[in-house]
Amino acid sequence: MKVLFLGEITAKAGLDAVRDGLRPYVKEQGVDLVIANGEGVTSGFGIGTQHAMTLFKYGIDIITGGEKIFFKLDMQEFITRKDRILRPANYPGDVPGRGCRFYNVGSQKVSVINLLGMTDFNCHLDNPFPQAEFLVSKALEQTPFVFLVFHAGTTAEKASMGYLLDGKASAVIGTHTKVMTADARLLPRGTAYISDNGRCGSFMSVGGFAPENEIQKFTTGLYRRSTECFDDVRLQGALVEVGPDGRAVSISAVNLPVGKKEQS
Repeated sequence: MKVLFLGEITAKAGLDAVRDGLRPYVKEQGVDLVIANGEGVTSGFGIGTQHAMTLFKYGIDIITGGEKIFFKLDMQEFITRKDRILRPANYPGDVPGRGCRFYNVGSQKVSVINLLGMTDFNCHLDNPFPQAEFLVSKALEQTPFVFLVFHAGTTAEKASMGYLLDGKASAVIGTHTKVMTADARLLPRGTAYISDNGRCGSFMSVGGFAPENEIQKFTTGLYRRSTECFDDVRLQGALVEVGPDGRAVSISAVNLPVGKKEQS
């Protein structure tokens, strides 16, 4: 089984990257399942219902999100009707949606778990580490294919989660920083791991945004609206191959240029 984990889809350029680059790559590599962090697709801050439906149309199977998952208010109701969108599982139980579900991929059942880390966020949820152990152990009762997306702010927190679940989860994939790390690897007991799988969108940018306004924020301390950037659009992520026993066979970084576009 091959699973593609796309990095955070950032604004219109990220949407273009998925539209233009995903289906050819999936066909070429024989990908069975596509999981993507979509919480930045709507102008870089949140995900609206229309953009979620567009991502499904472009070939994404499951959308995950972190601290920005509910930035667009219509998602609070929409997520209750779309089981292919996962909020962090460590939100309180009465928050709309779910963070752990089973899906059918061909003849196989897989579990996808989404969790939010403890550092770098304004929302403070339950400790994700005991949650991860519990959810993975319950998932393993039904399938050996368990994939965990960990949206966290530090590499130390994400690496700790990877080693905690080594030999239990098939893959632990870090998201949030929107900068791909160079540490994609198989952990000793067979779990595929990367600290951050990057972003889909403009590579020559500041987190997907035009540099000019981001520079002004840091040099003046004044708020300025981030603007979308379309320079050097890329599809980034991690491709994981998993054997029939649920252990990862390989993990490789994906960094695919899909054209250079100017804003219209």
